[in-house]
Amino acid sequence: MSRWQTLIVLLAVLALRAPFLNQAIQGDDLYYLYGAEHAQIDPLHPNHTRYAFQGRMVTMQGHPHPPLNAWLLGALLALFRDVREIPFHAVFMLFSCIAALSALSLARRFSPHPLLATLLFLATPVFIVNGNSLESDLPFLAFWLLSISLFVQSVDRRSLAMLAAASFAMAFAALAAYQSIVLVPILLLYGRKWRPAWIAAFSVPLFLAVWSLYERASSGTLPASVLAGYMQSYGLQQVSLKLKSAVALTGHLGWLVCPILWLPGLMTIPFALAAALYDANPLFWISIAIGAGILIWCARHWRDFLAQWILMFYGAALVLFFAGSARYLLPIALPVAILATRRASKNMLILGIGGSATLGVCLAVVNYQHWDGYRQFARSVSASNRVWINADWGFRFYLEQQGGLPLMENQQLHADETVVSSVLGASVPLSGARAIIAEKAITSSIPFRLVGMDAKSGYSSTAFGLRPFAISTGDIDRLRAERVLERKPTVSLLPMNAAQAQQQIVSGVYSLEDGKYRWMGAQAEILLKNPSPSATATIQFYIPDAAPARTVTLSIDGQVIATQTYGAPGSYTLTTNSIKNPRESVTLTITVDKTFSAPGDRRELGMILLQVALTPAP
Repeated sequence: MSRWQTLIVLLAVLALRAPFLNQAIQGDDLYYLYGAEHAQIDPLHPNHTRYAFQGRMVTMQGHPHPPLNAWLLGALLALFRDVREIPFHAVFMLFSCIAALSALSLARRFSPHPLLATLLFLATPVFIVNGNSLESDLPFLAFWLLSISLFVQSVDRRSLAMLAAASFAMAFAALAAYQSIVLVPILLLYGRKWRPAWIAAFSVPLFLAVWSLYERASSGTLPASVLAGYMQSYGLQQVSLKLKSAVALTGHLGWLVCPILWLPGLMTIPFALAAALYDANPLFWISIAIGAGILIWCARHWRDFLAQWILMFYGAALVLFFAGSARYLLPIALPVAILATRRASKNMLILGIGGSATLGVCLAVVNYQHWDGYRQFARSVSASNRVWINADWGFRFYLEQQGGLPLMENQQLHADETVVSSVLGASVPLSGARAIIAEKAITSSIPFRLVGMDAKSGYSSTAFGLRPFAISTGDIDRLRAERVLERKPTVSLLPMNAAQAQQQIVSGVYSLEDGKYRWMGAQAEILLKNPSPSATATIQFYIPDAAPARTVTLSIDGQVIATQTYGAPGSYTLTTNSIKNPRESVTLTITVDKTFSAPGDRRELGMILLQVALTPAP
């Protein structure tokens, strides 16, 4: 019987993964592949690389995952000599198999219907969708479940050999994700009556400490400190983000199994009403009610090991995560599925498996079409000059394969260059005139959306919404390739709210705020019409209290014409002496000596610009 169960589970994994082997590079795959590429020249430090993220250079030492996934992809890259979707996903199917067999082992221990519990776990929509990526989620899930499975067996049998195997699996889990630390309290609860298990339960922090000290000794940097710096500079630990993440995670919890297997009780009504006040869409408040119902049931049965597993990881997720992505809850999909098998009849379980699998496959197909749309559009873009990519994620991967470069903040664009942008993924505001050379709307006839321009779905991130997914047929994203046109300034006096501002700002100036001013970064370049062969330059600006900038320098066409230092924040006007320049247009460059970033604002801020001008010299 057990062999047949094993065969059925493996066939189920094959059925779920085989149709999506040609899945396009997606989501954060791109960043792990940067690490894989660096592993070819520095295999012991694949995360010692830098890449563009939202218009700024960052180091992968601050990535929220240790290097296991980069090592895995680096090995595949060395083997296949290039990134190839089908063989890469075929190898990654191994982690789905490890997760599935570990789930079956645990289901045999805790469920009255082990096979149905395992199939219900495999039918989890997030397992179906995110198991087709090259991100670290499936490798982590595989070693997470393998660690728990081996640990449970070792405690039940009092087997030191199996306990050693569990510790070995924990090493891989630790190198896959920092949230593996949550294994410690979960395993301590199960193995509290056997002293050797106490020691083994601390394998994860031990391996994380060894790796961190190795990084500190070899590079002089602790990865956790770099990560903490990015969390602060990008404002990722704000209370508002944490609250949104908590709401989204509760909604995702309601879809780890088919909702008919865990219908909400009366105690969830207050949660449903509160959710409905925020978003009246039934998909949102019903999801919150079901998720809250699971948590309430676990709290009422807190002595149950599976309930403890769920509550501990969910509680840790509220602290650790900020984006509220559905994939964050993969480590508790199995205990939720097993508990469902204790509550429902076999017929209901079969119906639940079918419902979850149907939804999961539909979402996976939509996800496939989404990222394949990027792949197709990227391959259709042709340009004779430089191509700049104003987008992140897998879309950028395919354009970089063709020689494109990520667009950076304050990047100066030149005539006849091409900018390729995504509505969803654009990270750098553009200025100046551009001509559209290609457009594409990415959509799907299947009425579900993991993400979308108007979907309000928080499946991947609360930045897009809070619903667990969306029921919609709207466009997922819109792509555009544009040719940069030559800038021809039309005015000499340019307030920051002027209609011509976007055309004449070259770089270093952000979007209009409050209808009258714009922040600049460390350096701003602005085109102005030259009113006279002999003119003076004037800028009006404001240095806020929070800004450390004190010295302002003006240059025209690369020649410094004025430098002034100010003793305190305030409003100022800087006017230069007469400048002789026979050209019809000039480039005014404004530079400040210091910049800063406000909490929750990743921009590099210098000072506030109000107006720039060239006037005829007296």
